[in-house]
Amino acid sequence: MNQMTTPAAADDQAPSSPPQRVNFWQAFAFWLKLGFISFGGPAGQIAIMHTELVERRRWISEKRFLHALNYCMLLPGPEAQQLATYIGWLMHRTWGGVVAGAMFVLPSLFILIALSWVYIAYGDVPLVSGLFYGIKPAVTAIVVQAAHRIGSRALKNNWLWGIAAAAFVAIFALNVPFPAIVAGAALIGYVGGRVAPAVFKAGGGHGKAGSSYGRALIDDDMPTPAHARFHWGRLALVVAAGAVLWCIPMGLLAAGLGWDHTLTQMGWFFTKAALLTFGGAYAVLPYVYQGAVGHYGWLTPTQMIDGLALGETTPGPLIMVVAFVGFVGGYVKAVFGPDALFLAGAVAATLVTWFTFLPSFVFILAGGPLVESTHDDIKFTAPLTAITAAVVGVVLNLALFFGYHVLWPQGFGGRFDWVSALIALGAAVALFRYKRNVIHVIAVCALVGLVVKALVL
Repeated sequence: MNQMTTPAAADDQAPSSPPQRVNFWQAFAFWLKLGFISFGGPAGQIAIMHTELVERRRWISEKRFLHALNYCMLLPGPEAQQLATYIGWLMHRTWGGVVAGAMFVLPSLFILIALSWVYIAYGDVPLVSGLFYGIKPAVTAIVVQAAHRIGSRALKNNWLWGIAAAAFVAIFALNVPFPAIVAGAALIGYVGGRVAPAVFKAGGGHGKAGSSYGRALIDDDMPTPAHARFHWGRLALVVAAGAVLWCIPMGLLAAGLGWDHTLTQMGWFFTKAALLTFGGAYAVLPYVYQGAVGHYGWLTPTQMIDGLALGETTPGPLIMVVAFVGFVGGYVKAVFGPDALFLAGAVAATLVTWFTFLPSFVFILAGGPLVESTHDDIKFTAPLTAITAAVVGVVLNLALFFGYHVLWPQGFGGRFDWVSALIALGAAVALFRYKRNVIHVIAVCALVGLVVKALVL
């Protein structure tokens, strides 16, 4: 993220006039391209958008870009996808936002459906199993890095450290459901924002704009477009449209298949997951694990780790791991019978993607102006500050969960996998000490796993 927050050297030759107006189809082509190159998790995706939209194309100014990013971080859901939706909406109204957000997701969905099918159908092939043997320890190190990254930004005082510790104990030792942890943290933040507002004052996580790349299409001194201003009528219209787009597929599933059917339960479960993703994908993964693995049995703990590995190596939001969960669940449960396993997986993956991302579109198109108008209100930000602190403890628990299943694949009673431990240690050193790219770390670890499996065989 340093690319965005570090002031650039003054450029006296920065263009004084904005670039030519961008029409809808030019923007469409860019958003489609972005969907195929958005690797690197939220930080990498946001950096790519900053380079393309602020520096090269000058569609939006640095200050407006960071302002949009800061309030997207307050919303549940994938902030990079929401940022794309916001900028598309600001440029080309509702359809611009829909296209930008959809193109951010669709390439990843198609790629994950294909990779999920290869995994579930050919996962026992030595080539595939060797690659995943090396990737899983790398994923463990990546999750540890995520806990450190979120914690270094969120835990600014002892009270927030205490919330993180309490959240860890609650989910690790007491098995408290993730929604209850979020609700408890929000309540603490709500009360704390009134009793001790300085403790829960949100930090300026992304700094202030200091770079100048010349005049932009959406510049600092431009007033908010009429369609982006808050109006109660527009809010009601978008919320109603979102409700209809949720009720129609959910109603058809419940009426046609029954409430207890796998596909219906997937739709309901991932709707709830979408509303709990404060802090990004790593925050909601424990909830997905509790439900998809522990409660519904859609996939095994090992498959969950493998799914996260696929999510880390494909473009798009990391939360797209839900498409893998849906594909494996639909495939294993054979929801359309034993002769249509691929169709079952593909339909399930598409459904869970729909229910996971629909709330994000509603949050931006309906709630964006409202959230922006209350961005500096401590009553609004304090609960989210406390939730982010709790997320650190939850993600640390996730790291321990992954580490346990990777290092003791047969449980504590079985042997310790020292080769996986060495791979995880090497990945951690590469990430923490040398700041290597996540994709590069995963690729090297996958090759190491392939070599190890070849030598063992």
